[in-house]
Amino acid sequence: MSGDNSLYYFSTPVGDVVALDEDESRHVLAVMRHRVGDRLRLTDGRGAWYEGELVEAEKRRAYVRLLRKHILPRPEGQLHIGIAPPKQIDRFEWFLEKATELGVSTITPLLCQRSERTSLRLDRLEKLLVAALKQSLRVWLPRLDAPTPLPQLLRQAAQPVRGIAWCGEEPRTPLVRFLRPDADVLVLIGPEGDFSAEEVALARERGFVPLSLGPARLRTETAGVLVVAAYRLMQEKENTALS
Repeated sequence: MSGDNSLYYFSTPVGDVVALDEDESRHVLAVMRHRVGDRLRLTDGRGAWYEGELVEAEKRRAYVRLLRKHILPRPEGQLHIGIAPPKQIDRFEWFLEKATELGVSTITPLLCQRSERTSLRLDRLEKLLVAALKQSLRVWLPRLDAPTPLPQLLRQAAQPVRGIAWCGEEPRTPLVRFLRPDADVLVLIGPEGDFSAEEVALARERGFVPLSLGPARLRTETAGVLVVAAYRLMQEKENTALS
């Protein structure tokens, strides 16, 4: 791989040769200074990584021939996080970056009664996800949904394991007793003002379990990272026990 351990990303393969987009081409040609004939490692974000060869270098476009394809299967369980974006967009971007590095499958920005942010630049956030994917050498790009009203996500939820994290006084299940690393899991995390009692009641009607994330009061983005990290650690523990 010409001494380059980077992972490059492409989204629109055409035959055996792919054209990298302008940003990725700039990174390959101007930053890493690859030349025609160099070997590269690439991913399509859909579970495969490729060995490739740079076959053409234009001013703003790099073309790579795909030589070998390696498939990495998805883990048995998938984690879906529904989370209300905080007012400060940099905090939500931080969550997206870390959740991608840790291997979240789907992220749905939630519109709740107490939401502080209702619009997002999805194109910018998608680029952030791709950067985090490459940095962590993962090959499954998380799906990022458009902002979705909470009632809509509750109606659509099909995961067998569903939980809603909130700070109410009634009994709640600790996160570590709720998560199942071998199952598809959906966890909802509310805005800084938390979910309303009405929203929690609606979620419970749809089979969501009230969850406790511990005694500390966490920011929204911290709660999200905690859930993803706990799920990944449980998967790693299970995989180690089976190996």
